[in-house]
Amino acid sequence: MFTGFDRLTSVEEAGEVMESSDHYVVISADGHAGASMDAYRQCLDPAFRDDFDAWRKEYSNPFADLRDTESLEYQRNFDDALRQKDVESDGVVAEVLFPNTIPPFYPSGIIFNPPAPRDAEELRFRWAGIRAHNRWLADFCSQRPGRRAGIAQIFLDDVERAVEEVRWAAQQPGLFGGIMLPNPPVGETTPQLHSPAYEPLWTVCEDLGVVVNSHGGGGGPTTYGDIDTSLVMMFLEFGWYCQRPLVRLIFSGVFERHPNLTFVMTETGNSWVPGTLAELDFMYDRIVNAKPGAVEGLFGGMIRDSMKLRPSQYWARQCYIGASFLSRKDSKTRHATGIDRLMWGSDYPHAEGTFPHTRFVLRHVFHDVEPDEVALMLGLNAARAYRFDLAELQPIADRIGPTVLDLSQDLLLDELPADATTIALPVS
Repeated sequence: MFTGFDRLTSVEEAGEVMESSDHYVVISADGHAGASMDAYRQCLDPAFRDDFDAWRKEYSNPFADLRDTESLEYQRNFDDALRQKDVESDGVVAEVLFPNTIPPFYPSGIIFNPPAPRDAEELRFRWAGIRAHNRWLADFCSQRPGRRAGIAQIFLDDVERAVEEVRWAAQQPGLFGGIMLPNPPVGETTPQLHSPAYEPLWTVCEDLGVVVNSHGGGGGPTTYGDIDTSLVMMFLEFGWYCQRPLVRLIFSGVFERHPNLTFVMTETGNSWVPGTLAELDFMYDRIVNAKPGAVEGLFGGMIRDSMKLRPSQYWARQCYIGASFLSRKDSKTRHATGIDRLMWGSDYPHAEGTFPHTRFVLRHVFHDVEPDEVALMLGLNAARAYRFDLAELQPIADRIGPTVLDLSQDLLLDELPADATTIALPVS
């Protein structure tokens, strides 16, 4: 059991919310959006548009779902009416929006963590590109006030510029999702997340109440080599690399120095959390209680003054996890993870996400879970983490959201949608 973690109060509060309605407020803590190339051009600083036109002619999009610009898969990223129809048909009343399409001047590769820029000039162009994205996203979210929490992008290669962008984003009503924290790939020149160089970034985010988000899919090697098993190696290791930011922020003392900073990890699952926290607590205890000359003290003694709490206590105080398309396995570890730390997400519009079968998925995962706990994971935790206004969202949920009765019925195998590709449902 994690010290300082009051589960009962949270569940009781959820019960009070549920007394007002039997409809769940479903907030997806993992959605993705991005502009078309033409829209990005309009949002780009005019000084960069000629360079953008030249870059666009040469750019080769590596993502199959983004190549066909006439497809629904592509248009779901930015078509307001199409997107809203889709998410509401799934019973989702609000979304937290991470990036998805390619902003100007990005290199081919993982959009969340591209390789470090080669020089200052390349960094200048990349900043122009993500600023275009951030400005588009602020406008896109403003079309559905209070229902889309946009997450602004930054780069870590220029901390002063990152701080400026955080200050700008904090003033945009549609960007209350916070910022997305890059996870520097292994072997890159960008300082790793435990570097003191980022202290101004943590300070401004805490001072302004800006949520710091880390999304799965980055942080690993920039290449696995030209080997036929490289793809499966990358797939198997994604999860481990996306856990590294948590360890680095805890053991570098970021959460100790900034107790009001909120950190969210998204699309990582959550069944790994209890074991990882137990291991980190074990190592912390060994370090702080090490005898003179012991190896734990030699390697970790510097944290005795910079960490006053155990890792699990920082987790319970400041961290949330957007486990996205929760599986049955993930749901079963909800108490060990922290029932008031866990958030559901549809991962719309990705194929591995739950759209358009969200209601089937929620029945499969939550049919035997207490409604008060379901309410926390489906929306109340996200409302607390990102400061959604539940009073505004509940009437919408009463119109489109699933009811307690809806989700109390188990999903039978013969009900499995034949076209479902989400990893939240059983394969057969």
